Amino acid sequence: MKYLIAAVAIGAVTPAMAQDAGSDGGIRFSAAVTGGTLGVGPEVGARFSDHVGVRASATFLGVSGDIDPDDITYDGKLKLESYGLMADIYPLGEHFRISAGARINKNRARVSATPATDVDVGDETYTPAQIGTLRGRAEVKKFAPAVTVGWSGGNRRGFMFGFDAGVLFQGSVRIREFTSTGSLSNNAAFRANLEAERRDVQDDVDDYKLYPIVQFSIGYRF
Repeated sequence: MKYLIAAVAIGAVTPAMAQDAGSDGGIRFSAAVTGGTLGVGPEVGARFSDHVGVRASATFLGVSGDIDPDDITYDGKLKLESYGLMADIYPLGEHFRISAGARINKNRARVSATPATDVDVGDETYTPAQIGTLRGRAEVKKFAPAVTVGWSGGNRRGFMFGFDAGVLFQGSVRIREFTSTGSLSNNAAFRANLEAERRDVQDDVDDYKLYPIVQFSIGYRF
């Protein structure tokens, strides 16, 4: 399915490229820096005509924050890393564009918590010594289609500014098995409650199947 989506996007652009390429003086290439909810990184593009273009980008960013699903506050660290290709259609020529494509999505997160007081894990209460440090990690699917609408400068040489807003279809966030370093780390009953804790965190993130895209870019078209 994922390869079908990519093929449809490429197939939709190719005929227009063949028809429009060279109609306004040839292909214009661009280089830019993009930043936003996907992270920050380089973006390169080719504008084949006033109506058709393509862009590729790589984005990276590290974000930290607290997660508090129940009785335990977790320190969360989100690592944004993705690589994408977007086909751009400018239906009116010039600035406004509609884009579709996909990203190789290596976004991931790690959570950890070291309670200083007695806390509930699952259905039981445990001491800090029994728990130690709890750790877990989250992942999303590696291939994620994306659609955006945006604005860019006209198809001419010079400095350019761009903006895109849309969604990345990343699917459900998967919370992997929790681990513990405390004295009960290998206790079967404790591990069962730890699994219940993992499911509580999973329930909190199950609805986040769409990741918002808001990206700005600035660069130069040659």
